[in-house]
Amino acid sequence: MSQDRDDDTSGARGSDGAAGPTGAAVPTGKAGRSDTTVANRVRTDADTAEDTRANRANPFQYIGQVIEELRKVIWPTRNQMVTYTIVVFLFLIFMTALVSGVDFGAGKLVELVFDR
Repeated sequence: MSQDRDDDTSGARGSDGAAGPTGAAVPTGKAGRSDTTVANRVRTDADTAEDTRANRANPFQYIGQVIEELRKVIWPTRNQMVTYTIVVFLFLIFMTALVSGVDFGAGKLVELVFDR
């Protein structure tokens, strides 16, 4: 007969040490930190704010970087663009018809309720 985790009433878990013999779970992650742990943490260079003004590119460098990034883009083929365009237009027609239908139906409902 094997014991499942739900059947274990002793509180002792496997070799991972998640719970001791008393059954008390040891918290992990940020919730497990005490206030003194966070307060006594040693600050690193990553904790300082980055000065973005020092590395700012001039407009010509920026345009060059944009062109460089655009060369990395995988552009869709003509067939993909035609397919995507058709799908967008069909979705637009569907949504327009849906909103118009709901508006027309709500208008008729209001006329029925507040008939003169």
